[in-house]
Amino acid sequence: MSNSLSASARKVQEALKSLGMDCRVVELPGSTRTAADAAAAVGCRVEQIAKSIVFQGKTSGKAIMVIASGSNRVNEKKLRDMISEPVKKADADFVRVHTGFAIGGVAPVGHANPVEIYVDEDLMDCPEIWAAAGTPHAVFRMTPRELVAMTGGRTVSIH
Repeated sequence: MSNSLSASARKVQEALKSLGMDCRVVELPGSTRTAADAAAAVGCRVEQIAKSIVFQGKTSGKAIMVIASGSNRVNEKKLRDMISEPVKKADADFVRVHTGFAIGGVAPVGHANPVEIYVDEDLMDCPEIWAAAGTPHAVFRMTPRELVAMTGGRTVSIH
């Protein structure tokens, strides 16, 4: 774990600090790009990984983020019904423009533009969870309550 963070990881650490969160971003030697990679890197279960998946509203073009448990898939029909609009998985350029991060390192905070956020209710069953922190090698630990507080996300059933 490195004491000096990359620019993207530092941006996440600063966002956490500005939100009054004590979470500490760490950069790991191995990849945390997938939920399985992240779980192996930090030594937790896959369901404790809070993966940020960005969707695009097909009509409005708005960015919608679902922060899902690493073991769950997002039911796009359920998401469509929640937001009253069909959605599609966002492409890499859309994700970078709206969040400021590349796929594989999208953090739940520190976004370049406003993003509507939904949090998988299954994460609430975990005592602690881990999320990406701006790069495919950076993560931070928090409680599910802290995740909801820092994102202002709505807790929902997503699968």
